[in-house]
Amino acid sequence: MSRGYFELTDQPVLSRNILDRDERLRLDPVYVRDSWPKARVVVVDESGRTPVDWQVDPDREFRETDAAAWDAAAGRGGQVRTRAGTDLAPEPPAEAVLLGESEGVPYWAVRGGPAWTAADDPGEWADLRAAGAFLDPLGSGLLTCAVSTLNWHDRARFCAVDGTRTRPHNAGWARICENGHEEYPRTDPAVICLVHDGADRVLLARQPVWPVGRYSVLAGFVESGESLEACVHREIAEEVGLDVTDVRYLGSQAWPFPRSLMVGFHAIADPDALLVPQEGEIADALWITRDQLRAALARGDWGAPEGRDAHERTDPVVRLPGRVSIARTMLDAWAAVGL
Repeated sequence: MSRGYFELTDQPVLSRNILDRDERLRLDPVYVRDSWPKARVVVVDESGRTPVDWQVDPDREFRETDAAAWDAAAGRGGQVRTRAGTDLAPEPPAEAVLLGESEGVPYWAVRGGPAWTAADDPGEWADLRAAGAFLDPLGSGLLTCAVSTLNWHDRARFCAVDGTRTRPHNAGWARICENGHEEYPRTDPAVICLVHDGADRVLLARQPVWPVGRYSVLAGFVESGESLEACVHREIAEEVGLDVTDVRYLGSQAWPFPRSLMVGFHAIADPDALLVPQEGEIADALWITRDQLRAALARGDWGAPEGRDAHERTDPVVRLPGRVSIARTMLDAWAAVGL
């Protein structure tokens, strides 16, 4: 086993999908037709939002800086509010997507907004970034699948082969053009890597567009013809000028903004090597200890506001990614080593 080896202690929150996504259901016209009268439908607006029924007070929880209170709400705080299919239309709309089944209930997704139902309060609509980590596993899986697939439909209305218009096919899991060419939902793979020294230090970096103090692990898109591991080596070298070794897989989750798949790794680098942040991509990078990371985690998502004791701190004030991100799952797991 390699030096500094560890595994994820929790499943990434957007990977908690309990839907049966059986392709045979999409290809069965009888099932597609007969499923609609008993279907539940996820309505998603153009900003990726859907109505959520909260089991906790979101106004309080979203501003919570106490990690224990956040943990108590995570994974149980909200449920995606679905509609009966026949309340929306007598049959599946042309642009509807069959997401799958859970406990015998078919689930579909459509584009729509609060105006579809007069009783809807627009303030109850939330997207994955805000609500993903609070949703139960069914809601998390439904919204992740719905957002990613509907995003693809929005961008695939013309054939990549001949430029003719396309229409939905196979219950929303393909599009077919006027000349019979089929296209399928796209997923763009990206690597995300927690770099550590094999002992007690982890590397964090900040993008120029992020607020001062907000840090995460490094990530980048996979290029054509490139393996995931080769991408890890290239991206770390490009972004901070480090050579890494012992690249190991950790886990993955969908990141439908608009259609990425984040593939998580960890790797080892020399903390004494010169950091060279990539201009325009990385504003700054720093190594912190495991204790410093644990202190940042204890302050809650994005860290606590700087108070009167800020000048007395010896650790950098670090704001960490929200728990909807696989980056946070990776940092949580590394911080837990030795506990």
